[in-house]
Amino acid sequence: MFGFLKKKQLQVDNTLVSPVTGEMTDITHSSDQLFAERKMGNGFVVFPETGKLVSPVAGKVIMVAETKHAIGLKMANGIEVLIHLGIDTVDLKGAPFDLKIKVGEILNVGERIGTIDLDQIKNAGLSDEVLVIFTDGTEHSSLELTSGRHQAGERLGEINFTAN
Repeated sequence: MFGFLKKKQLQVDNTLVSPVTGEMTDITHSSDQLFAERKMGNGFVVFPETGKLVSPVAGKVIMVAETKHAIGLKMANGIEVLIHLGIDTVDLKGAPFDLKIKVGEILNVGERIGTIDLDQIKNAGLSDEVLVIFTDGTEHSSLELTSGRHQAGERLGEINFTAN
């Protein structure tokens, strides 16, 4: 009767979408060696054309950095996802980011997170690349992605999880 009072439930959904409009490629193309060498985990990078930011996965927000440059999500299958906004943007103390989410919130795949001021990042001489990194739980998973130019929220592929 009062559907608006229902608490949003975490959906089991392994779909991956582009977090921003731009060119998506393998994480090895990141300008940051730590990410490019997959030291934080496997994933992908999008070189953005616009600043609209959406959730690349369905998950619960488990972390928002004080400087807003990093967001942590946990998918229903237990995989943790790091969305990293730009390289060395921590030094900008959150200025280019307008995030509309908070810790504990449940996000559907493709749901709006906020915006990024790409010009502010570029004017600071930094890379505005957006990284999506699967930081744990990926030893039994595989990514199936379609590289190329995608719109924010457009399906890229999926992460397949097989328990051992």
